[in-house]
Amino acid sequence: MNEKKETLSVEALSEFLEKANINTYANEKAEKVDSLRPGSRDYHFENGDLIYHDTYFGGKKFLGEEVVYKNNIPVWGMNYYGFTLNESVSENLFDSILRPALMSGSGDNIPVRGPKEFINGEWKYTFTAQGDLSNFTGIEEISKNGVVVCRLHCHGGYIE
Repeated sequence: MNEKKETLSVEALSEFLEKANINTYANEKAEKVDSLRPGSRDYHFENGDLIYHDTYFGGKKFLGEEVVYKNNIPVWGMNYYGFTLNESVSENLFDSILRPALMSGSGDNIPVRGPKEFINGEWKYTFTAQGDLSNFTGIEEISKNGVVVCRLHCHGGYIE
């Protein structure tokens, strides 16, 4: 495969991911696109020469991947696995708690999930990350009255 190497600065990637995040899963009005793989749910966002694609499987236990393309060449990606720790948390309830946190922006965190902390009544969302967009790992948790009920692990960085 003889692809031209594309570069994308951390700053440009950060700006693009902020836009992509609020125009895909986090936004309950965003429409899914046709699945690329059997059983997946997919979101797609484009801006200029950049494309974002998120594909995931499952609901209460889910696995996914996000990829950013520049001029149709993959330049950055993230994998994630999330799960509920409390069976009473349905997929719809999970979405109704997670989406407002993700829509609030990343704050002073890297823009791959939500802010470091977001509180909505008895629910608390946290996201901690080590590294930067070029190479990172992160953990997201949702708790109710101080008890963690959902957790997500993610990692990613530049693709070469």
